[in-house]
Amino acid sequence: MILYIYLLSAAGLLICAKAQILATNSTARIDILDYVDLFIGSRQGGNTFIGASRPYGLAKAVADCTGDTGGNTAGFTTDGSPVTGFSGMHDAGTGGEPSLGNFPLFPELCPGDDINNCVYSKADRAISVDNSSIIARPGYFSLTMRNGIKAEMAVGERAALYEFTYPNTATSSQGIYGNSSLGAAAAVNGEGNISPLVLIDLTDLQDSRSHAAINIDERSGRMTGNGTFKPSFGLGTYSLFFCADFASSTGMRDNGLHINTRADTQPKQIQLNEGINAFYYQAGGWIRFLPDNSSNQTVISVRQGLSYISSEQACANMERDIPDSSKTGLTRWSLPALVNETQDLWRQKLAPVTITPGPGVGKDYLTLFYSAVYRTMLNPQNYTGENPLWQSSEPYFDSLYAIWDEFRAQFPFLTIVDPKAMSEIVRGLLNIQQHLGWLPDSRMSTDKGFTQGGSNADVVLADAYAKNLSTEIDFHAALEAVLKDAEQEPFDWGVNGRGGLVSWHSLGYIPYLDYDYLGFGVIAHSISRTLEYAYNDYCVGMLGKGLGLSNYTTYLQRSFNFQNIFKADQRASLFGVDTGFVGYYQPKFQNGTWGYQDPVACATVTGTFCSLTSNPSETFESSIWEYTFFVPHAFGTLISMLGGADLFNKRLDYFYTSGLLDISNEPSFLSVYAYHYSGRPALSAERVHSFIPSMFNTTYGGLPGNDDSGAMAAWTLFGLLGLFPNAGQNVYLIIPSFFKEVSIKSPKTGKTATVRNINFDSTYKAIYIQSATLNGKPYTKNWIGHEFFDQGMILELTLATKESSWGQSAQDLPPSLSEM
Repeated sequence: MILYIYLLSAAGLLICAKAQILATNSTARIDILDYVDLFIGSRQGGNTFIGASRPYGLAKAVADCTGDTGGNTAGFTTDGSPVTGFSGMHDAGTGGEPSLGNFPLFPELCPGDDINNCVYSKADRAISVDNSSIIARPGYFSLTMRNGIKAEMAVGERAALYEFTYPNTATSSQGIYGNSSLGAAAAVNGEGNISPLVLIDLTDLQDSRSHAAINIDERSGRMTGNGTFKPSFGLGTYSLFFCADFASSTGMRDNGLHINTRADTQPKQIQLNEGINAFYYQAGGWIRFLPDNSSNQTVISVRQGLSYISSEQACANMERDIPDSSKTGLTRWSLPALVNETQDLWRQKLAPVTITPGPGVGKDYLTLFYSAVYRTMLNPQNYTGENPLWQSSEPYFDSLYAIWDEFRAQFPFLTIVDPKAMSEIVRGLLNIQQHLGWLPDSRMSTDKGFTQGGSNADVVLADAYAKNLSTEIDFHAALEAVLKDAEQEPFDWGVNGRGGLVSWHSLGYIPYLDYDYLGFGVIAHSISRTLEYAYNDYCVGMLGKGLGLSNYTTYLQRSFNFQNIFKADQRASLFGVDTGFVGYYQPKFQNGTWGYQDPVACATVTGTFCSLTSNPSETFESSIWEYTFFVPHAFGTLISMLGGADLFNKRLDYFYTSGLLDISNEPSFLSVYAYHYSGRPALSAERVHSFIPSMFNTTYGGLPGNDDSGAMAAWTLFGLLGLFPNAGQNVYLIIPSFFKEVSIKSPKTGKTATVRNINFDSTYKAIYIQSATLNGKPYTKNWIGHEFFDQGMILELTLATKESSWGQSAQDLPPSLSEM
């Protein structure tokens, strides 16, 4: 049967998208959000954000955990860690230290109805949750804590709304309020119930706060304040401001400050600094309401606005996103209304993609796909109007965490399904360069983040140009920006630009232990930087060629510098056994002599990891084996270097079967599809099917590593879609989709592109393309360009259970730059 998905647009129009699901025997209306599962990747290192957020929204509300198991990077994890509060700003899917989580709220019932019997520090108030109570769906998050208090939350763009439902009780059992052990019997007020309390804590997930302040309006209960914090993966500090209003049908009882473990109704404001020897001074505000003695529960609502500019702007954000309601009722603000607004926005974002699953395809694949689409639109976050560093009418996006992850698949996907947002992201990158002097590679909380490899914003700009993203982008300014990356070394190239450019220009590689006197950064990673700089220069050259740069060939020539660190006689062993292949990249000194790094070092299968800050090596986060295949522009040259197509394929096979390929990290993304360049696209399809669904699935641990701001999500959905981008180029590599048919309506042109599988097999034995047609005409190339999406073409793939010769001829391979 055909199941129709009805999507209600903001204009009230009913959008109909058909989906075929065998399990149904009648036509019914299905909400596309039913296929978005926020719990995917919420434990075992996926670090996905499972709270309430709008697309690219600044406000992201969720519970915050202690991080006892290291999984609180995005605030909440489903691994059972205790909850310490509820806050409205987070990043999604990142690694490193926990980010944001500023000014958390925490609801309590003070034993004995005494404010000094409540617990105020994070360590003391940490409390377990009822796992069966956790609900997370787009725009909404809720749970119930062990003390019986239920927390619900929703968001606008820059404000969050919380509802805390307290059980009315005259006594408390041992330790029910947080981790307090203040006794069982609790004195109560005259009506027999304890007054519910909400505190605000002037801290963040990292406990990185230095300076802070809070002010409480005694009559209204409004709290305003600010704090200075450290970013989780960058340099410097940032200041953040908040504004919070509280409401209950019962009326406010009192309010005041808490300092360390004590609280009082006076004074109503305080300023903090870091303290002697960096002693962490804990403080914040609290407010109590009278209990609702006419009911068995009391509900307190809190709206909290956030801003990087000022408390006044935080209040304005709050009042715009969550305005006062004229309706009578329990609270002044409607949480269901806010949830509905947010969900309508998400329906619009998901609407361009329509899937016909095909007979036998269950809900899991649809859920895996749409959940991945959802996660690509959490980060980066739209901070336009919230940039305290300079004023501009151009967009400003933050939480670029990091472009090294995002450029490979996430940004190319947004170019297809949300070109308006992607255009604004690109314009934001150029605006950062205009005001700070350099394109970023990572950015969070208005601070510069660390550079992980090359100047990979260059790839993003080249990709936007190659795909004609938007006429609103000043590509001549883009060319100036990437040329600066290629020619000028910044003093602080560890956070923007490139280092070692004297050696790069004169020697044609980044030397081992480079003598770099112009700036500072991580002197290691000479191999991975050489490979990334080579591709960055390819992107500079192609952008320059398109825009009439007279010496664009200089950069295309430099893009072959990866050959200068290839040691043709180098051998490698894995666990003491020779791999059987000869020729690997190796570190090279400035005088041209060779250094040495074991080609399998830093591979996950060997039990080692080489990060930015620990175990520094000449490759970043991956082995030489992994980086062997990172030449996105010149696979033809690489194949020749490695002994021809047959040996190249055998090396890829070994890379995969030995476990050296680490799909949990971004350098592996394109290498899964590298068989396309050697004329064996069927093997790329096999590899994708080996990872989906075994390592990318709908379970809580359904990601092999950090989601990395949506990078893993994008790899997943491109695999399911059957078209994978070679970022920076107008190339998508073709494999069969996991569905019978997928259609994408271009928001830019209004035309619909369709990939359709003939002889579709839901057991996925028939994953080999026998022939293809494009708009009804035979098509033999194993790749296609972005015009497929813009012009609304139809690609039909005829499948069978054995590999064919389709896409194997030299003229059918993806483009590869020849040496100049």
